[in-house]
Amino acid sequence: MQRRHFFAGAASAVAAAGVSRVALAALPEAPQQTSADTAAPWTPPGVTGAGRPYQPVVTLNGWTLPWRMNNGVKEFHLVAEPVVREVAPGFHVNMWGYNGQSPGPTIEVVEGDRVRIYVTNRLPEHTTIHWHGQRLPNGMDGVGGLNQPQIPVGKTFVYEFVARRPGTFMYHPHADEMVQMAMGMMGFWVTHPKQKHPLIEDAQRDYCFLLNAFDVTPGSRTPQVNTMLDQNIWCWNSRVFPAISPLVARQGERVRVRIGNLTMTNHPIHIHGIEFEVTGTDGGPTPKGARWPEVTTDVAVGQMRQIEFIADEPGDWAMHCHKSHHTMGAMGHDVPTMIGADHRGLVGALQRAAPDHMVMGERGMADMGEMQMELPANTFPMMTGSGPHGPIEMGGMFTVLKVRADQKPGDYSDPGPYAQPPGTQARLVEIASAPEAPRAAPRPAGQTPEPKARARKPTGHAHH
Repeated sequence: MQRRHFFAGAASAVAAAGVSRVALAALPEAPQQTSADTAAPWTPPGVTGAGRPYQPVVTLNGWTLPWRMNNGVKEFHLVAEPVVREVAPGFHVNMWGYNGQSPGPTIEVVEGDRVRIYVTNRLPEHTTIHWHGQRLPNGMDGVGGLNQPQIPVGKTFVYEFVARRPGTFMYHPHADEMVQMAMGMMGFWVTHPKQKHPLIEDAQRDYCFLLNAFDVTPGSRTPQVNTMLDQNIWCWNSRVFPAISPLVARQGERVRVRIGNLTMTNHPIHIHGIEFEVTGTDGGPTPKGARWPEVTTDVAVGQMRQIEFIADEPGDWAMHCHKSHHTMGAMGHDVPTMIGADHRGLVGALQRAAPDHMVMGERGMADMGEMQMELPANTFPMMTGSGPHGPIEMGGMFTVLKVRADQKPGDYSDPGPYAQPPGTQARLVEIASAPEAPRAAPRPAGQTPEPKARARKPTGHAHH
């Protein structure tokens, strides 16, 4: 991925206003990540095998932020800065994020840890960080103007508190948040239980990702931050299918998936092939008597949902938002429906004037999954992604849960397409020729359509 500051003036201003070398010498390292691949679980230095006190999370197309110990305190360093995110291969978007990426790195700690997070601001404007869902001193809550002054450009603030309860949390700005969150400033936080918890099961796989969305005009690179709902790039961790990593599991393993929503609308997350339970929210573990089996859970704005299941059905199982337009690429929302319209005889005439004209929508939009349309530079297609049996005809918030009997414990590599046993796949049945799909009957020449409705004004005069 080509990573560079796209605010050249802001970059030079920040360099001039940066913290002193003496101050920087006291700070922990601020590691950078430029790869959009899913990183392996992070192991603290000096820890091997079972010595790690928790099962680490795997952040889809993300990574975990390393820390250092300083007199019993876990120290982290976040850098808020402009980044360029590879949303899909060949499709790059100008964003704001942390430590080289949007979303920022996942922070993992253990219940009872004292944590100290240094936050350096390399944005072109002030910022803060709110630790969503955490119990902490009021002055550490990160609401600019209410709990603290905003972090000026080029300055570093420090937050310090105890991770008081286990759970699934987020971090994001509470300063010019409409712009900063719309530009991608957000990250995940996981606090693992210190000891065996009666409401928290041991899981062999623990995944996490954030739901986020952007309005990127085809051919451009920077999101339209004032768009509230009319998004066209629907993402998990700022990635879109087919560039979202699969969730991989060994058959029989318990899998935990943590999902946070920082878009402007709700998302019903659906998994094929299994049932799951919602075992936690950003408020903590769910009491066992309040759980029930689901295959879809709605994640509302600003919410976290922790779901768990046993991966007991081998195969490649779709996992996606069940709002259909959230599993599409950069489509316009003002395209008329042309299903049933008879285009015969029009294409040739139109292509004489516009050689690139293509007729779409007469039979639906599935043809677009195979079309090789010429698009503006840096534009994500509306439908993309292929499977072993052809186009999958989805984009956006979609990936695959891959369950294999021979997947090794701790192996997160993609096992490739599932080999379905003979006789277990839907197949073509040879029957007599099917009737042609009906078309609307043409109206005889000169015939005017019948009025569809009559409206009568209070004056008593009727109007068609």
